[in-house]
Formats: sequence, structure tokens, C-alpha cells
Amino acid sequence: MKSKAILAATLAMTMAVPAATLAADHGDHSNGGAVSGDMGVSTPASELRSTLTQLFTEHAFLAVETLKKGADGTEDFEALAGALSGNTDDLTAAVSSVYGEEAGAQFKEIWSSHIGYFVDYANATAADDQAGKDQAVAELGEYIKEQAAFLDTATEGRLKAADLEAGLKMHVDQLVWAFDSYVAGDYETSYTNEREAIDHMVMVAAGLATAITDQFPDKFENTMAVTPAADLRASLDRIFTEHAGLAVMAMQNGVDGDPDYDASAAALLANADDLSAAVASVYGEEGGAQFKEIWNSHIGYFVDYVVATANEDEAGKEQAMAELDEYIVEQAAFLSTATEDRLKAADLEAGLTAHVDQLLAAFDLYVEGDYEGAYTNLREAYAHMLMPSEGIATAIVDQFPENFKGGDMPEGMPKTGMGGMAEEQDGMGAEGFLLGSLLAASLGATAFMARRRKNNEA
Repeated sequence: MKSKAILAATLAMTMAVPAATLAADHGDHSNGGAVSGDMGVSTPASELRSTLTQLFTEHAFLAVETLKKGADGTEDFEALAGALSGNTDDLTAAVSSVYGEEAGAQFKEIWSSHIGYFVDYANATAADDQAGKDQAVAELGEYIKEQAAFLDTATEGRLKAADLEAGLKMHVDQLVWAFDSYVAGDYETSYTNEREAIDHMVMVAAGLATAITDQFPDKFENTMAVTPAADLRASLDRIFTEHAGLAVMAMQNGVDGDPDYDASAAALLANADDLSAAVASVYGEEGGAQFKEIWNSHIGYFVDYVVATANEDEAGKEQAMAELDEYIVEQAAFLSTATEDRLKAADLEAGLTAHVDQLLAAFDLYVEGDYEGAYTNLREAYAHMLMPSEGIATAIVDQFPENFKGGDMPEGMPKTGMGGMAEEQDGMGAEGFLLGSLLAASLGATAFMARRRKNNEA
């Protein structure tokens, strides 16, 4: 998979509908029709934040899944570990593009160490070696300090070591909780912790993007990483990419008859609930319900494809693919209508077709035993979901500009464990469900209620 290095000046991602074209067709904006200032979805700073969101959340997702595969001793473990290593390479390229090759190499050494310590923890768990587990936890504690010191130095104190240590400890704890719950057979809690680990990394991306854009303002055209529009995009980035990851793993669990299948399917449906709530917060409860019905149908068609594959039922597979084709047309029509044709149905159909094809390819290759190919497709599917999130966020901001005007931006660097958002929600902060809090900041009174994090330390 090609490296997705972050260029310090701009990190342009191809999207289903170019933002500048959309804005020029709908609205009276300056700068040649592009949405400017703090209302821009695709500013250099927002691009940086979006790419970091993809890479950091993918790390959390792949790390948990790799640990679970390692615990089970599955044949695809090495390939999945290779995908995790590829994510590390991409993060390293991102750091290098901003801070230079020497700093990138230093980051890679430190970052890779904590993945190794997680593997040590998993191996000790498999061997019922409590001393080994304690040693791995101690080494993870040392990693936290070293990584925090590196980022504090790199950002010239914009991210404080103490705050970084708190955020990194949360990351480590969440991955350990997800793994321990899985090993204990508490699959529902394991997937809850996995999703919360993914959520948390959205804050990591926001914090680092804020620090970098403050440190190198000219390289990012003096744009800001944390604005209502950027918050909306980051929220959708997280939910769309998570959908791709969870869908692939649920399909694998289904065809293998794994004991955690029901929990993985429930996590995928919970993700769909979050996305439907996001749509409802913009287009109303009726729009949200209509979206949910259409979106959930394609999840059902993937299940049909899995079942047909397990039964070697070619006719069933063809039927599922035909139903997915119909879904694509219906979903594209809904989004085109909802955005008042800001998103064109033809463009949406092309993007949705790519999404469906990527998930089916990842699944088919897995079934065939081509695990490297399967996880290459999974990573491509994960990254591809940045396109619909950018396109939809651009359309929403253009459609409802009054909800994305300036407001008070945070002073100084984020102090929420590498987090950051345009407006903090009282009593919520890092403990609330991030999508809910960001949409509340972006869209005001129409936001949905935040999901509270379970107490994993109980």
C-alpha cells in the first residue's frame, strides 16, 4: 500500500465532489468560490487533521484486532500485523514530512516499541505469565513518558508532557481493556472498548494538528485545525472509517463462525446508529430514520453475501450483489436529495460502488487465504471513507452556513489529553461520545445525546 505521507503545506485528499466546485455552484463565497476562513471543510489545517484522524484511529483499530488474532493464533495474524506495521510507516512519514527524517526515525522507534510491548503482553497472557504481563505494563509506562517527551519537544512545548502522558495512558489502557475483555470472553465489552479507543484517537489527531498548525502557520495558510466545520468533518471521518473496519471484521467473524460474531455485528450496528443520529441532527428525525433504513440495508446485504459464501451458494452471492447495486442507487438518491443536489447522484454512486467493491474484495481475499491482499483492501477501504466524509461535510456547511460561523476558538493548546474541539461541552469533555459533542458544537440544539463511557476500571 502506498504511503499516505502528510505534506506539511497541504494534504489534498480526492473526494467524491470537489469542495471548490460544490461551493461555487451553491453559495456566494470569496476566493474563487471556495468556502474560506473558519467555515472551510478542506483547508490545509483541516486536511492535516483529517489525515491524522485516519491514521491514528486506524492504529487503534488494527492494534486491537491484531492482538485478538494473536491470542487466537489465527493464520492471518502475520498479515494483519503487517497492516499495523504499514500504518506505523504512514504515521512516521507524516511526522517526517513536518519535522524531518531524523525526527521521523526517532518517532518510529518510540512508537513501534509500544506495539512490541502490547505483543509482549499478549504473549504473556497466552502463557498465563503474570510476571510477564506486569513487565509489559511497566514497559508501556516507560513508553508513555518517552513518547510524551518526544512530542513535547517536537511541538516546542505546545503539547505539554503531562497532558500527553494522560492521553497516552488512556490509549494504552483502552487497548489493554479491549484485549483483556476479549480473552475473558466478554466480547460486548471488548468491542465497546475498541470503539472507545478509536474515539479517543480523534482527540489525539485534533491536538497534534492544532499544535502543528500553530507551530507552522505559514505552511498551513494560517488556517485552524479546530473549527466547527473541521469538527464536523473529523466526526464523520471517524464514523465512516470505523464502519469500514468493523464491517470487514464482522464479515470475517461471520464466515468463520467465531464466538464474537454477534458482538462484532452489534458494534457495526451501533456505528450505524451513530451515523443515523448524525444525519438526524442535520436533516431531522424523519431524514435520519430514512437514512438508517437505507444504510442498514447494505449491512444486511453484506451479511447475505457472507452466508451465501459460507454455504457455497453462488446464486445467493449474485443476489446479494444485485441488492447491493440497488442500495447504491437508493443511497445516492437520498444524499443527493438531502443536500439539495450539492452532492450529485452519479458521483455518489461511483463512490459507493468503490466502497462496496473494497469490502467485498477484502472479504473474498480473506476467504481465499490471501491475507495480505485482504488487509491491503481493508486499509484502502478505511482510507477511502475520508472521501464521503469530506464531501458530505462540505455539502452540509454550504447548505447551513449559519451553523458554522466562527465562534470562540480555544486559546492555547488543548489540555484534554491531546484533544481539541471548537467548543467543549460542559461535563462531557473526553468522557462523552466524541461525535455527539462535536456535532453539538457544530450544529447547536439539534445534536443528539452523548454516549457515556463505561467504567472499565471496575
